[in-house]
Parts: sequence; C-alpha cells; structure tokens
Amino acid sequence: MGSPRSEKVMLEGPSGDLEAIIDWPEASYAKKVVAICCHPHPQHAGTMTNKVIYTVARAQATMGAVAVRFNFRGVGKSAGEYGEGLGEMDDLRAVIDWAQRQFPGYALWLSGFSFGSWISAMVAHEYQVEQLISVAPPVERGVFASMQHPMCDWLTIMGDADEVVSFTATEQWVENLSPRPDWVVMTGAGHFFHSRLVELREVLEQRLTSKINTYQAVENA
Repeated sequence: MGSPRSEKVMLEGPSGDLEAIIDWPEASYAKKVVAICCHPHPQHAGTMTNKVIYTVARAQATMGAVAVRFNFRGVGKSAGEYGEGLGEMDDLRAVIDWAQRQFPGYALWLSGFSFGSWISAMVAHEYQVEQLISVAPPVERGVFASMQHPMCDWLTIMGDADEVVSFTATEQWVENLSPRPDWVVMTGAGHFFHSRLVELREVLEQRLTSKINTYQAVENA
C-alpha cells in the first residue's frame, strides 16, 4: 500500500462553494474507486479534518481509492448555514454528482462518522453505491427511522464504550437490519476512538483491501 497525497479543492454546492480535500492514492495502487467521506456534526465542531474521518479517508486512499472528504455548508470555507441534515444531504448529493463527472466509470463508496454516517446512509439508496461504511451511527436519536435500506455492501464499526451513542441501541438496530451489515465491535473504544485510530485503520484495511483489489487499476495514474 502506498502513501496518499492530499489536494485542497473547492466544489460547487447547492448553497455555494464546498471546501474539500482529495486524498489521491499512490499511482501503483490506484483503483477505479471514488470514496466520499462525511464528517461528524457541524454544530459540535465536526469538520473534514476530524481525526476519525481523516483516518477513514486516508485508509481508503492508501488501499487505492480516490478519497474525497468535504466540509458541509457553513463549516470552514464552505458557504451557507447548517441545514438540519436535509441541507447536508443535498451537499453530499452535489459532491457525488461532481465525483461522478470527474471520475466516470469509477465505483462509488460512501462513508461517514457519527452525524456523517447518518447523512451517507440516508442518501446511499439514491445511487449505485457499492460500499457503505458507517462509523458510530447515532441510531438512538431516531434519525434512521425513515432510512431506505441501501442494497450494497455495508460495514458498520463502533466501540462498545461509546460515550455519545448508545452501543446497545446500535447493536440492536444492526441486528434488525435485513440484509445485516458487517458489524465490527472494537472492545473498549469510545466514540472518538482516542488512542485507537491505528486499530480503526487496520479494521478498515482488513475488511476492505480484498474488495478494493477486485476493481480495475487506473492506467497512467
């Protein structure tokens, strides 16, 4: 696996420009996969540089995907104001549309941490998503009640010592989903995976490397 390089870009969003970072895979590992990554709650200091979503994005780029993380409206240099979730879903749709224009023929992966896992899960069924990654989804708040089950491969990761999201409620939610996601529990890990980010990256690599290697390599990357 290689070492990704990062590039800051501005994308056109529904409320103005959206600030984004593209993590480019090393050329020799590049696959035709674009992975869009959603950060935690904008009103609780969530940004695209959050350590968890940074880890998720960089792991996917290291494995060979073009990883795109972006600031929702009103965060960092992104225009607009907090949109109560609905606006942020529109932001994600705009980033997906941009990515599909920029990387035609690439498989689409979506991922998110906490609030971002809700946004990505709610939008996933609208697109031909091939992999969804949900880290610490906030299910006990009822926000997933109207979710249409995304019919794609789905990896869900959570620590059983999460101090923000109910582990018990999340485990029950996962067990009741059909088809059931791949469910990974990190024993003793809290919501922000303090001191466990290396392990989180390793979980992602263990679960996803073999899959990403099935995709076509990018010629002249």
